[in-house]
Amino acid sequence: MGCGRVGATLAQEIESRGHSVAVIDQNPEAFRRLSGDFGGQKVTGIGFDRETLVQAGIEDTYAFAAVSDGDNSNVLAARVARETFGVENVVARIYDPKRAEIYQRLGIPTVATVRWTSDQVLRRMLPLGATDEYRDPSGQVRLAQVDYHPGWAGVSVRRIEEVTGVRVAFLSRYTDGVMVTRDTVLQENDVLHVLMRSDDADAVERLLTQAPDPKEA
Repeated sequence: MGCGRVGATLAQEIESRGHSVAVIDQNPEAFRRLSGDFGGQKVTGIGFDRETLVQAGIEDTYAFAAVSDGDNSNVLAARVARETFGVENVVARIYDPKRAEIYQRLGIPTVATVRWTSDQVLRRMLPLGATDEYRDPSGQVRLAQVDYHPGWAGVSVRRIEEVTGVRVAFLSRYTDGVMVTRDTVLQENDVLHVLMRSDDADAVERLLTQAPDPKEA
């Protein structure tokens, strides 16, 4: 929902990855931001209106992103998508950081700013992978946010480091950053930030995006 800069960028990026996309905006002129070769569906309407959502295919949707300019509209649309239509992968763009914290605690993932928003929404809609947060000037060392299989929840930082060869830098837990020790245990919904060699990134992603061996738990 929302065909501003973020919505248009996000829709085209998702389509480029081979997924079908529907974009909702109440202003039909907004669809001009999409490239001429965009093949997804363009739906004019209010993004939290049930009939509009049904027209856009919400009943057969894997993920929903509310990225309009209005905080209230985004949260309302995200809640309708999740609570009425049962879409599990939902994310809302929120400008007000205080509201964002509240909605995050209510279980609605929230993000902000244009390029970063597009990247982070993609991570929640199409999980499994790594996103760079910093690279050293040589490009050999990366600080990255890495997705992981739910089976890693309950595993200690010590075991994660031993199995993957990374250094766990910190965790994001709800709205807080958490400094870790080797005895810190990864919890469900934690965001994992690791330091690793760039050459090892693919191997680390393969290890973490699969369920751990029971012996590694």
